[in-house]
Amino acid sequence: MGEGKPSEPPGDSVDKGPRMPFELTLPDTAPLPILIAAPHGGRAYPAPVMENFRSSETHLRLEDRHIDTLAVEITRQTGAGLLVAHTPRAVIDLNRAPDDVDWTMVSGAKKIAMRHSLANRRARSGLGLVPRRLSGVGEIWRRPLSQVELDDRIETVHRPYHQALGLALEQLRDRWGAALLIDLHSMPPLRRRHTDEIVPEFVIGDRFGASCDGRLVSSAIDHFNEAGRPASQNRPYSGGYVLDRHGAPRRGIHAIQVEVCRSTYLDPRLVQPGPRMASIAKLLARLVRRLAPQVAEIGGDTALPQAAE
Repeated sequence: MGEGKPSEPPGDSVDKGPRMPFELTLPDTAPLPILIAAPHGGRAYPAPVMENFRSSETHLRLEDRHIDTLAVEITRQTGAGLLVAHTPRAVIDLNRAPDDVDWTMVSGAKKIAMRHSLANRRARSGLGLVPRRLSGVGEIWRRPLSQVELDDRIETVHRPYHQALGLALEQLRDRWGAALLIDLHSMPPLRRRHTDEIVPEFVIGDRFGASCDGRLVSSAIDHFNEAGRPASQNRPYSGGYVLDRHGAPRRGIHAIQVEVCRSTYLDPRLVQPGPRMASIAKLLARLVRRLAPQVAEIGGDTALPQAAE
């Protein structure tokens, strides 16, 4: 396959009208036991959300910019299933638990919800179910969120997204005996802690062994290292709510989080697709083709058809 421009998913910029909160593509005769998801790829911003930002650039800091573009191209090359969020992370973070809320940012919050607990410890750092503040930026929003609006976002976006994801993984597991979720994210370039450190371009998270068979994780790490692309496991990102909720190796459902350094596929400003996006898509597509027969073997199915090239 040539190095042509990757397919561009819909919803590329701010507010192009009403959209479905996410889009699932999974044929009944799924050719691979793998589903790729991009929960932080949404870029369809309603006008009221953009107007409520204190800074017009805040949304760029919150997005896994164009990770959905990568996901679409990987699935085009491999035939893997695809779940892409169109609702932005700024509206609701699909990699956070529904009770991971900083209740001080919610007007009219129920008194029982105001109690802080381990469930909303990440929210208190600023990046909960609805982000509140960013390091180096401070408070994100001009106005607080209402309880009614929060409940609506959970019921119309968060809950159906995870229901669809869970059902899709079960469908793949039932077909192949095992299924693998690749939860695709992007990360800012990591800093060297010392001059000799080799900084990872990819981070594979498996919740320290809880969400995926170790053979699949080891194979993924080997894939990047063999390609001369440094990769690490669980550090500094081990995965979040998506892996906690959906990774269940004992039930034949495996899940990894793959963080891709933005400098590998975006332009120097880390805003738009760069000239290396096509090569990164091919590298990740090869990872999918490498893992697919291993997942099928774990599930007891050795008759995996040839993945699309």
